[in-house]
Amino acid sequence: MDAWLWIRYCIGALLIICGLVIFIIEIIGVFRFKYVLNRMHAAALGDTLGIGLSFLGLILISGFTFTSLKLILVIIFLWFASPTASHLIARLEVTTNDDEKPHFDTVTLNKKEE
Repeated sequence: MDAWLWIRYCIGALLIICGLVIFIIEIIGVFRFKYVLNRMHAAALGDTLGIGLSFLGLILISGFTFTSLKLILVIIFLWFASPTASHLIARLEVTTNDDEKPHFDTVTLNKKEE
């Protein structure tokens, strides 16, 4: 039984460290990217993946208790809320941005002229 606890703690610590590395990559991406949509993409990926890995590590370390159930529910909520909020903010940025030419090219479909 003692070996199982050490294995569980080591895997949990590894998941937390992986989550922290994802957070560091997210911070670097947010500060290095110039355009707001690129920054938001880095932040959204870091939030969902970093928090998910960190919470999974905490779940393994704490054992399977009521606290683990709450952490699983927080992970599920964040997986639904963070991408949805990022998508809505990105859509708002694209529709209200007047100075879009330096950042990306617009693609139009061939339209029939009447």
